[in-house]
Amino acid sequence: MSSWPAVDYETWSATCDTLHAHTQVLGKLAVALAPPEPQLQHAALRVTARGWETLPLPAPDGSGAIVAALDLHAHEAVVEHSGGRGARIALGPDRAVGEVTRDVLAAARDLAGDFTIDPTPQEVPWTAPLDEDDEHATYDPAAVERFHDAATRAALVLAALRAPFRGRSTPVNAWWGSFDLAVNLFSGRPATPPSDDFIMRNAMDVQEIAVGWWPGDPRYPRAAFYAYAHPAVPGFDTARLEPDAARWDGELGEYVLDFSDVGAAADPHGAALAFGRSAVRHACAVCDWDPALAATAQGTPPPVR
Repeated sequence: MSSWPAVDYETWSATCDTLHAHTQVLGKLAVALAPPEPQLQHAALRVTARGWETLPLPAPDGSGAIVAALDLHAHEAVVEHSGGRGARIALGPDRAVGEVTRDVLAAARDLAGDFTIDPTPQEVPWTAPLDEDDEHATYDPAAVERFHDAATRAALVLAALRAPFRGRSTPVNAWWGSFDLAVNLFSGRPATPPSDDFIMRNAMDVQEIAVGWWPGDPRYPRAAFYAYAHPAVPGFDTARLEPDAARWDGELGEYVLDFSDVGAAADPHGAALAFGRSAVRHACAVCDWDPALAATAQGTPPPVR
């Protein structure tokens, strides 16, 4: 069994911000071109063997579909048309986000026809429009490859977690605003959003359990798995989850399991999966989910017999 990579946020934070901004360009394309879905699913990206990418997006000129991707092995942004044409744009060395954004948008328009995006970055502390961002230009290929390795392993854990669940759930989404991966399980009941903010009122209008992973940020500068329930109930924060290193973080309002603790386990995949399963089991119990539906998240009945 190969060892899991170390992801030290503080040593690659500048590259992390640049990569985060590049993913936002892909997300903006999805928002502009994909048909809207509940919980903003149309805006989500996917982790693939080459990096982050959109699903096929309708070409505005009616010629087919395009896919936009970040190839984190070749370190290029990629725009491909279903007709076979495509373009590749270098992400480094140290090309500014604004320059890359302009090249990606020009390639997409050349392949698929005219469209507009809102270039305002979302859920980040900086405000420069993506196509004017000359601040974020640091790009360390080795750090990006370690991130992709870690994200891939996390995505496999999340995919295994959602696999047996027989209710509505999301695939493993790569969210470009919060720069994390997440799986959401839904009970089928409505819920009151935590605020009237556009994202909150559209993404959190149903009862759900979320389990995810992020590479770290200034608020929590460590890579970690996380779990929360919406709406949470009194006492939700009192559980002891698996493994022992898992804990409740009151500032985040989430259970967390640091990626370094996962990597130190004898079976990292198993330890991370145990965290997710114990979080779902606890959330279903205290948030009064249908017991039969909750049991499917633990594999009862099994998905294939």
